[in-house]
Amino acid sequence: MSQARTALVLGAGVGGVVAATELRRLLPAGDRVIVIDRESSHLFAPSLLWLMIGDRRPEQIARPIAGLAKKGIEVVRGEIENIDHGTRTVTVAGKALTSDALIVSLGAEYNEDAIPGLKKAGHNLYTLQGATGIRDTWRDFRGGRVVILTAAPAYKCPAAPYEAALLVDYHLGRLGLSKASEVAIYAAEPGPMLTAGADVSAAVKQIVETRGVKYFPSHQVKEVDPAQKQIHFANGAVAPFDLLIYVPPHRAPQAVRDAKLTEDSGWIAPDRHTFATRFPGVYAIGDVTTVPLKIGRPLPKAGVFAHGQAEVVAHNIASEWAGRPERRSYDGQGQCFIEIGHHRAGIGAGNFYAEPAPEVKVKSPSLRWHAGKVLFEKYWLWKWF
Repeated sequence: MSQARTALVLGAGVGGVVAATELRRLLPAGDRVIVIDRESSHLFAPSLLWLMIGDRRPEQIARPIAGLAKKGIEVVRGEIENIDHGTRTVTVAGKALTSDALIVSLGAEYNEDAIPGLKKAGHNLYTLQGATGIRDTWRDFRGGRVVILTAAPAYKCPAAPYEAALLVDYHLGRLGLSKASEVAIYAAEPGPMLTAGADVSAAVKQIVETRGVKYFPSHQVKEVDPAQKQIHFANGAVAPFDLLIYVPPHRAPQAVRDAKLTEDSGWIAPDRHTFATRFPGVYAIGDVTTVPLKIGRPLPKAGVFAHGQAEVVAHNIASEWAGRPERRSYDGQGQCFIEIGHHRAGIGAGNFYAEPAPEVKVKSPSLRWHAGKVLFEKYWLWKWF
């Protein structure tokens, strides 16, 4: 009889939940699968956009991570204090856990303090607290200038700030405040969703501008003045706002940086097909990674990619431990809904590993794709929890 082994999964986001669930399904009952996360709940992040305009409640888009235990997955809650990639040992609340395979799926950390005044002046679109704060703001909002700001040119869920602008525009209409308000996007990047290709970027830009949303690309924020409600940019421009919704700069989590798992990019750089790192038995998936593409930009950070990567890693670990030769290879396929309000959404899908450039096609916004996004939300929370 083979000796029991342990797989440690760091993080219970999309990648972590899928990796742990697939490992538990594929491995013998005697092997341990352990998930570590500091949060008590898994948040279905795409639905923060709906929560922001009052179309969801927090409890509708979150599930207790402890629920994974019913699948035979051990759940440890706590802050990760140390990662030893040599021994694949992780310390949580003073307790050391050693593994035969370590999967790092800790996502991206929001570095709001990198931009002076940013955190005090506005609401972080990517957190439950931020989205709830935006929702609560509408109660007393009587009109004004709403600015959606991307504080760095690369961030996860590249469609989200553009979706946010369109949903805010839609919600202002529901509140009867369209004529009293203006919605503007100030983006650090030169165009929307550029990694998906010029056609996709142009299509998103056209949707935004057709709706009357003001769009200011290539504006790198330098600082924000909360008292004066002004954003100062590196190019000298100054933008006033009455409500600021922002996407903050991202970086790898502290524990990952302290463990020297990152490369010059500031992120973990695993093999683009197997997501094995340069350290034996250590894998990295999802937003904590960087995967360079031929176009000079990295693979977008998004749940759909973390999901596919997790399945590949789980399968390959199970095959290796069982002594089977077959291995899977991640192929860069992905898709993303683009919510525009009015119960309509588009969808972009394709091969992001295609060369010389990603091959991604966009389906025009419709009631059908919005319904598809609603169904996917419900399916995800049902299937994995």
